[in-house]
Amino acid sequence: MKTSILLDVRILILGCALMLSSMAADRPNIVFIITDDHAVDAVAASKLWGSETSGLRTPNLDQLYQNGTVFRQAYNMGAWHGAVCVASRSMLMTGRFVWNTRKQEKSKFADILSQEKTWSQRMKRAGYSTYLSGKWHVQADATKIFDHTANIRPGMAPTVPESYHRPHEGKKDPWNPADPKTRGLWTGGKHWSEVLADDADAFVKQAANEKKPFFLYLAFNAPHDPRQAPQSWLDQYSVEKIPVPENFLPWNPHRAIMGMEQANGSHVLRDEQLAPFPRTEFAIRTHRKEYYALVSHTDEQIGRILRSLQQAGVAQNTVIIFTSDHGLAIGRHGLMGKQNMFEHSLRVPFVISGPKIPQGKVIDERIYLQDAVATSLEIAGADRDGIDFKSLRPLMDGTAPKHYDAIYGAYEIDSQRAVIDGKDKMILYPRDRVSLLYDLEKDPLEKNPIADSTVSDALKKRLFARLLDLQKKNRDPLDLTAIYPQWIP
Repeated sequence: MKTSILLDVRILILGCALMLSSMAADRPNIVFIITDDHAVDAVAASKLWGSETSGLRTPNLDQLYQNGTVFRQAYNMGAWHGAVCVASRSMLMTGRFVWNTRKQEKSKFADILSQEKTWSQRMKRAGYSTYLSGKWHVQADATKIFDHTANIRPGMAPTVPESYHRPHEGKKDPWNPADPKTRGLWTGGKHWSEVLADDADAFVKQAANEKKPFFLYLAFNAPHDPRQAPQSWLDQYSVEKIPVPENFLPWNPHRAIMGMEQANGSHVLRDEQLAPFPRTEFAIRTHRKEYYALVSHTDEQIGRILRSLQQAGVAQNTVIIFTSDHGLAIGRHGLMGKQNMFEHSLRVPFVISGPKIPQGKVIDERIYLQDAVATSLEIAGADRDGIDFKSLRPLMDGTAPKHYDAIYGAYEIDSQRAVIDGKDKMILYPRDRVSLLYDLEKDPLEKNPIADSTVSDALKKRLFARLLDLQKKNRDPLDLTAIYPQWIP
């Protein structure tokens, strides 16, 4: 009798495994490509913000934009410290909102790992082979949650002292971004972006021979500093022809209360030390030249990944999602980094292409970049229980005109908050009770904060009420009502 029951159980398990294998075989492969510090307008096809990136060349990303669905307003929700990429990528792993993810990080994601609830683990349980190469920067062992890994990189390439506090016009620049001897992105002997494309090609060849669909997580460290690219790519751009951002400032007047530096100037956030103070147009054009060169070099490696999919015969059944972990300032508002609530740093490029994805569609509904997690899980038929972010499928299909009621942004426990509702945006610097109000329709570059008036005060009260609601939903630890009691509903 016991033997019979045991046999029945084994047959049932085998049947379930065969059914799962059959279901998985019908699902598309999913390739997730993420860059680092990639501004939303640093894709030529984005055509955002006038001529600020005029002359930038990204032919492979342009092709993805033309062949897929582009989300022009994709946001990162925020971060709990200066390494914004840590929070952004941790949210990708958990699928949870920013403060929920921070809570998980405190225990090094013990609960979510043991329950196999990370993005890659959910894909694996749905019948996918999982692969990772490139930047990880999450407090979890990637080798334990991906089936295959290669060249797992740290948060940033080894820093190079000569790349900071420069250049100064009329003085010799100590930094040569084309010199492999400076290590950085060339540490190990070959540019990290090129190594990633090599790994992707090897993964694709291996995965194409398997019966199961595959999930590739390919994470570039570029175009994060140190912004190094081969000389041939640097030669494509001229400092004299690089436009200075329209919202360029020599100094940001709120830099101390934003968390950029201590009040006495004794400590300045690392990103902000890349260019000298005050910012000069020459320094910003130089940094942008190096940034554009690295973006174009990264684009070439993305093209190699796309060709690998074609050559392996799997491109037609592969969904590709491209995005970045956050944006970047490089001179806008007097800033160099991403630790701020301005559009240039909150927003990222985002496109999805592949089978059953509308081609040439552009969507302006605001999303979070981590919606990529929920979207891929839905496409894969995987478990989405406990995922905070939303699938983009309804927006792409046109069945849901609205995605999020409003966008929430946060930086550090108490230094910055933001809320965007329609065309209206409010940024708060709670450490000094400062507030900035913008009309993004009239002022998309956030050059001119709306002056205080009876009308603006009423608008701030409305946006503050919206922000309080979002704080509650996101389990934000900061009590803004004690700081801005005048706006309490």
